[in-house]
This record gives sequence, structure tokens and C-alpha cells, in this order.
Amino acid sequence: MTSTTPRQPIAIAFLFIVTGLVGLYAAFQLTLDRFALLADETTKLSCDINPFVACSTVINSAQGSTFGFPNPLIGLIGFAAPVVVGASLLAGARFARWYWALYNVGLLGAYVFIHYLMTQTVFFIGALCPWCLLVWFVTIPLFWYGTINNFARNFGLSGGAQAFFRKLLPFTWLIVLINYLVIVLLIVQNFPLLLPYLFG
Repeated sequence: MTSTTPRQPIAIAFLFIVTGLVGLYAAFQLTLDRFALLADETTKLSCDINPFVACSTVINSAQGSTFGFPNPLIGLIGFAAPVVVGASLLAGARFARWYWALYNVGLLGAYVFIHYLMTQTVFFIGALCPWCLLVWFVTIPLFWYGTINNFARNFGLSGGAQAFFRKLLPFTWLIVLINYLVIVLLIVQNFPLLLPYLFG
């Protein structure tokens, strides 16, 4: 019989819900933009701000349909999961370890995928998409908090390992911040001409 994990902190549940809803909103906006471009490829999207910040450039790229269909469809499905998990936790649900393991596989997949897209955007496409940036922004804390919380509470680690991750959990914000800073530095380094558009 599979053991059931303990109840999770309310803060984790709210984190899942908020990041999931924001991610769903961004994915929905990207989907609408994709439909607009399919109807008229010359359409100027509201997020086409300048040569460096242009959703249409990213959406129309090959990387915008990595698996042969528009990437936002993945977001519409994927971001529903943390919303459901978070709402279930608020309702008092407790999940088996295998459930948390599968959930963490999904979080890892999302984390790897957005970093792949980030490198493609920065090094190859040469344009930034505000809605994509929002997806990156919420996926990073979703992954780090979800993963460290799982190691701290839900994976049944030995006492010492579990204690380590419980002590690490309050400092997860620092890991998230470092992750953000690395992305910002890559963007600034590879888009030096973007700064006048932002601040000029």
C-alpha cells in the first residue's frame, strides 16, 4: 500500500494556484495571438513593441512550434495542473508519493522546456516575447518551490536528507532570484540595443 504524504503548507498551495493561473493567462494570450497571425500574417500584435520585443517574431519561428504544434497549447494543458493540485491541497487533499513524483516530472519538463526556449530566443531568434517572459517568470518559482518542497516532505527521504531540504526551503527565494538574474544577464548581454528602447 502506497503511503500518503502529509498535508502541505497553505503557502505552497497558493503558490501553485497563482503561478498556474498566471501561466494559463499568458498561454491563452499567446494562443489568441497565434490565431490572429494565422488569420492575417501581417497583423501587428499588441506585444510587437519594437524590433527586439516582438511576439510575432517568436511565435512565427520554428521554435514557436517545437513539437509540430504551437507551444502555447502545451501551456494551456500544463498550467492547469498546478491550479488543480493547489486547489486540491486547499481542500485538504493528501497525495501518494507516486503522484508527487509524476507532478515533479511535469515541473521538471516545464523548467527544462522554458530554458530551452529562452536560449533559442536569446541566441537564435533575436527577439523577446512579453507573454513568453511571463511564462518563464512563473515557471521558475513553480519548479523550485515545488521540487524542494517535495524533497522536504513528499519523497520519503531519510531523516538527514529531509532535514536538509526543510532547512533549504525558506531560502528557495534566493535560488529563484539567482535563476532570474542569470536570464536577465543573458538578455542584457545579447540585446545591448534593447536598453535604449526600454529606458530611452
